[in-house]
Amino acid sequence: MLVDYVVVGGGSAGCVVASRLSEDPDVTVCLLEAGPNDWHPAIHIPAGMLWLMFSRRLNWQFTTRPEAELAGRAMFWPRGRMLGGSSSMNAMCYTRGHAFDYDHWAALGNRGWSYAEVLPYFKRSEHQERGADAFHGVGGPLNVMDFGRPNVLTQRFLEAAEQAGFPLNKDVNGAEQEGVGYFQVTQKNGRRCSAAQAFLPKAVRDRPNLTVLTGAQATRLVLQGRHIQGVEFRQGRHTRRVQARVEVIVSAGAVQSPQLLMLSGIGDAAHLREFGIDTVHHLPGVGRNLQDHLDVTLTHSSLQRVSAGLSWRNCLRMPGAAVEWLTRNSGILTNNGAEGCGFIKSSPSEAIPDLQLHFMPASLRDHGRDLRFITQEGYTMHVCQLRPKSRGRITLAGKDPMQAPNIDAAYLTHPDDIRTLIKGVRQVRRIFASPAFDAYRGNEVSPGPDAVSDEALERYIRAHAETIYHPVGTCRMGADDMAVVDDQLRVHGVRGLRVVDASIMPTLIGGNTNAPAIMIGEKAAEMILQARRQGTGRRRAAAAAQSEGCAYAA
Repeated sequence: MLVDYVVVGGGSAGCVVASRLSEDPDVTVCLLEAGPNDWHPAIHIPAGMLWLMFSRRLNWQFTTRPEAELAGRAMFWPRGRMLGGSSSMNAMCYTRGHAFDYDHWAALGNRGWSYAEVLPYFKRSEHQERGADAFHGVGGPLNVMDFGRPNVLTQRFLEAAEQAGFPLNKDVNGAEQEGVGYFQVTQKNGRRCSAAQAFLPKAVRDRPNLTVLTGAQATRLVLQGRHIQGVEFRQGRHTRRVQARVEVIVSAGAVQSPQLLMLSGIGDAAHLREFGIDTVHHLPGVGRNLQDHLDVTLTHSSLQRVSAGLSWRNCLRMPGAAVEWLTRNSGILTNNGAEGCGFIKSSPSEAIPDLQLHFMPASLRDHGRDLRFITQEGYTMHVCQLRPKSRGRITLAGKDPMQAPNIDAAYLTHPDDIRTLIKGVRQVRRIFASPAFDAYRGNEVSPGPDAVSDEALERYIRAHAETIYHPVGTCRMGADDMAVVDDQLRVHGVRGLRVVDASIMPTLIGGNTNAPAIMIGEKAAEMILQARRQGTGRRRAAAAAQSEGCAYAA
């Protein structure tokens, strides 16, 4: 197969790029997705994300190497393995981060990535059900809406936070991020609005100039010297190849984008030699700069039976809930779990929020996989540090492209990170101790009443903290020796190759990463099409000049 552009990875960014490029009928695009189509009902029912945590067909279920600073635990890293990627299994929380984050990227030398410059791409992607304003757009493919019927415990959280001195904020993606409120979610009519559903609906997938191949895992990039030629991929038992006339766009995510580059001979030469891989281009930053939001939970039992977990009370309601969802697109099955949101400061001296809160009106731990725990009446707060200073790395585990790479997240290797999380736990305890929870507050289940000192809280964090699913940075954008892509997302030193996903983030943004990954896809697609138009213009100018020269010679 020969096309203009090959997109590797049908996740949050890859779906956007494939959709936007194929809007031009003169452009041919092939999208490769390792997982299956997004047909499974658990993808589209918002509450189905709990089931997806257990799926091995739709979830890569990565595991980190033992984390030295987290009691030697190997951490569970779920990632979406289907069209739509992790946007097909996430909690659908729509946040963008703080304006500071993007201005910081620009200050690092990445032209075009300041907040004012990326805001139009956020707006372009969005259909904000509240309507358009200076910060939001309407008419875009990604539907953003208010959660329908928040649980009474979530309402109490907002009251308690205000009593504890934190401001209410109806739009954390607007003029000011700081404060607490309800999450907006990427849903439409009670169904998940993933990147696949938003940007690759049936009408788009049926475009004659777009080929979407599922079950097609890229195994290596095909290069001639340092010029990209195409992609080799495995589909079923067969190894196939698709050639690219213009470019290959790698959008496989922060774990697998660097893996694919390294398997193809692009990376640190010494590391590639360990596996007998010939170095095509020595690029030592590939796989480095890994960052993620480490998250710790606090759970209270509830004195009243009102929580949204898998209690017997709620399980008995499921048949009626299924009917309500099928007939009216509403009810408890539209619940995304994390209803309440907060961006707060660990101390008043912080210039901007450095902690994010996800409030869940349920007892939850271990990513919802502890089913006995989730049956209890209770409520849980997730708290994560927004800008960790620790840096990890993705490395190869072997030459087999079907083998997962090594993930060394290096959580808490910088001492400031644990100190911020301890402050975060104390801030949440202030909220949970506020009068609004008096009628509901049972025992503190975790960390528990005995965890009072900083030392005890540190032990709890190291023993129980988990990922909140925001890995980034492993193909960092920049101009220095450790950068992987430039500010046009072109891989340094290789012609015709870009990386377009959250791996290009120089630093982790202060919020959930799905909306920013979609923004990156929007901006990249425009840059790619602009380069195409400029190239076409140059070719026409050259042809005209050659024609004029021939006429003069005649």
